[in-house]
This record gives sequence, C-alpha cells and structure tokens, in this order.
Amino acid sequence: MNIVLEDGSTADSTKASGKPAKLNIGDQSLSPAFEAEITGLKQGDKHSFTLAAADAFGESNPDAIHHMDRSKFPADMTLETGVIVSFAGPGGSEIPGIVREVIGDSVTVDLNHPLAGRSVTFELEVVQEL
Repeated sequence: MNIVLEDGSTADSTKASGKPAKLNIGDQSLSPAFEAEITGLKQGDKHSFTLAAADAFGESNPDAIHHMDRSKFPADMTLETGVIVSFAGPGGSEIPGIVREVIGDSVTVDLNHPLAGRSVTFELEVVQEL
C-alpha cells in the first residue's frame, strides 16, 4: 500500500519495506469511509482512492499542540523543527510528537498524526485474504 499526498509525493509505502499492512475490517481501527472502499476486495485486486482528512488521519487538533520548556527534554537532545520526539502514553504506549518550533527555551510540539489535516490517496493491492 502506498499513501500519496496531494503533491504526488509518497508519504508511506509498505512496498518499500516489503511488509504488507494488515487491515482488519470491523474492528473500528479504520474509518467507515476507508472500510467502505476496501470492503469486497479480493486477493489480487488493486484499488486507488482518495479520502478527505476527516476520513483518513483526522483533522489537525489545536489542543494537541503543546508549548513546553526546554528543561522537559534531555539536555543532549537536539531540538529543531521537524525532529520527532517520543512521549510516554497510557499503558506504556509511545506517543510521537513533531517539533514545530524552538524559540529560546520554548519548544512547540505537535502531537497530531503527521498526516492529520491532509487528504491522502491510498493505492493498494490485496495480497492475501484472511
């Protein structure tokens, strides 16, 4: 599966890693719009479709953007725009954040999914049905 942005660039590709994505219909891990696009596909089928941000990775949530003091990060950590940092989430999970801005000792971190707020095109091929 390829995830393609509006400008035609590839944001992610399971083909590059050689590890296909496993999608489970009905477990609510996929948006209803995504499920509607893949329901009924069979092994060998190829399908391409575009979803609006709300149906793909969600809209960008301003409440997920945090301004933090530099002292909250390890002293030896390089903090600059675009750096991905990881925070401890519930149950031992990790929540990635992207540094959006560093001004003096103030670090702006965006905890939204990197593709939030963007419409994306999915290009997929069904390699196996379970």
